[in-house]
Amino acid sequence: MSSRTSPISQPITIRRAVARDAKRLTRLVRGSGAYEGMYAAAVAGYRVGPDYIEAHRAFVAVGADEHGGRVLGFYSLVLAPPELDLLFVADEAQGRGIGRLLVAHMQAEARAARLDCVKVVSHLPAEDFYHRVGAVRTGTAFANPPAVPWDRPEFEFRIPSE
Repeated sequence: MSSRTSPISQPITIRRAVARDAKRLTRLVRGSGAYEGMYAAAVAGYRVGPDYIEAHRAFVAVGADEHGGRVLGFYSLVLAPPELDLLFVADEAQGRGIGRLLVAHMQAEARAARLDCVKVVSHLPAEDFYHRVGAVRTGTAFANPPAVPWDRPEFEFRIPSE
């Protein structure tokens, strides 16, 4: 099996993000291979700051390693209006089910907050991922130059009550 498609081989913990995670999360966003080439400008100056982490339900997936844990991915859930604002998995950790774990965790958080749906404006290269994890395509977010000069697919996760 290639490392891109191998299952999770180390224990993964999902925990609430804290202010000291901000620099690691910013590096994860800016270093994402999904934002290379024509997409690079969209994240070039992006910053996930301590204030953002404090204001939203941000969670990190941490893998156990010899250094005591490494951030493998994260997401941020905004409650009003309900939206999955950010979801990133480190390039070297993709294909191992971490994104799926983060989505399942987000859905549990949304359910606990009594949300019935969560909107996602997807990055074009992530469109297939959202289909695979059960999001339903609901429309298109149109380009907003210069910040985002391309149309993006909109999805919705429907959150059934338990």
